Amino acid sequence: MALRISAKRVAVTLKGSNVSSTSNGILKRNASQATAAATNLPETARNDIYREAQLPNSDPPSDSATSAIVDKQAPYMVKTYVRPPLMFVKGEGVYLWDIENRKYLDFTAGIAVNALGHCDPEMARIMAQQAKILIHTSNLYHNPWIGALSELLVQKTLESGSMHNATSVFIANSGTEANEAAIKFARKSGKVVDPSGDKHELVSFNNSFHGRTMGALSATPNPKYQKPFSPMLPGFKYGTYNDIAGIKDLVTEKTCGVIVEPIQGEGGVIVGSKEFLVALAARCKEVGAVLIYDEIQCGLSRTGTLWAHASLPKSAHPDIITTAKALGNGFPIGATIVNAAVHEKIVVGDHGTTFGGNPLACRLAHYIVSRLSDPELQTSVLAKSEIFLKHFKTLQAKYPEVITEVRGKGLILGLQLNQDPSPIITAARERGLLIITAGTNTLRFVPSLTITEAEIEEGIRILDEAMEVVVTPGKGPAGKQVSGEVDSPN
Repeated sequence: MALRISAKRVAVTLKGSNVSSTSNGILKRNASQATAAATNLPETARNDIYREAQLPNSDPPSDSATSAIVDKQAPYMVKTYVRPPLMFVKGEGVYLWDIENRKYLDFTAGIAVNALGHCDPEMARIMAQQAKILIHTSNLYHNPWIGALSELLVQKTLESGSMHNATSVFIANSGTEANEAAIKFARKSGKVVDPSGDKHELVSFNNSFHGRTMGALSATPNPKYQKPFSPMLPGFKYGTYNDIAGIKDLVTEKTCGVIVEPIQGEGGVIVGSKEFLVALAARCKEVGAVLIYDEIQCGLSRTGTLWAHASLPKSAHPDIITTAKALGNGFPIGATIVNAAVHEKIVVGDHGTTFGGNPLACRLAHYIVSRLSDPELQTSVLAKSEIFLKHFKTLQAKYPEVITEVRGKGLILGLQLNQDPSPIITAARERGLLIITAGTNTLRFVPSLTITEAEIEEGIRILDEAMEVVVTPGKGPAGKQVSGEVDSPN
């Protein structure tokens, strides 16, 4: 199938965007040139020189409309990411469209953010309405939505059978900020329990990811992220995930807090065992340490329950839950949910935020939490998970030399490969499917929770085709590897 690009539709897509008239002219000219080049290719061409044109979503070439904009804007942007060459301008449900008007099925959901899909209509309506009423006042004053959201989060957490003693919430702007608050709350708790300051150590686990600011980064023991900014904050210790035997020596009387993901997302979609989390919670209670569950990626019904730890006994419930990502479905917001024992140790002035808790973000999150806490949606997540797992087992049987393990829960799933997944990601993208990596050689799947069975089937078909092209002897690698794609995108 030859690639066809409509210059008119590209121009319409960009109308009103922050693209100069010169760039817009380049878009029209390059799109027309690309159309002519693509449609003049023989349909029966099979050798590599025609490969890109034959793929329905071949990455934009260097003389494309997309490249013209990217090259123009790049000098003005701090280079902290390596991105594939396409540029998205529209989203709807589980689909994205790029500047060249090519359509992609999105199995990434903005890294587990767009749980309700792209551009949810009711969210857009609420956003427009609230933007006409009140957007920001700062935390110098009350607004009705920060309290309403906090109450709803506590209420739904208790109803879900999770964190049975949740009482109150601090609203921030992101997952990193939610974790920063949790780290500070744990440190303050340690100071209250032991005014000498000896109880200050924080424990996290290898292959975890908690954020990029200095506190959250200090809890993220990945040399790739830490080394450029070392030394890290003092007082952090790292343990082995799911290692019950190591807990006693790791968590001591000096420990003020432990932060752990019930499912490690960036680390490779590794599920924490019930035995490990129960033992960890017991040790925290024994030494008086605050237990923090980072559910930024795995929470808000991604596992089929509101929080991923819902199936654990009350004895293993945390003192703090951190959340973000799906909480705003793309709008920046984060939250730190605490119990009374933590709350009573935090006083006015201990923490703050200028933008956190603004009425626009909180009203949107209030709607989103109401949707995501719906039992029918949660039941559907489990059903869709089974569909994915069935297909993944089939793919594993078809490519046993490549797929070594299928793991995950709900709609946070991973395929462990024994080779670099970048060529598969590129081949899938060039056929209209977006997937990402995690950990070491893990393909990660975190689609919108609203995805349909037909959309799952469509994505699996593309994934199968991409894997066949990449791993079948004689087929050769499909697509260009993009340096840095295996890095954590957070």
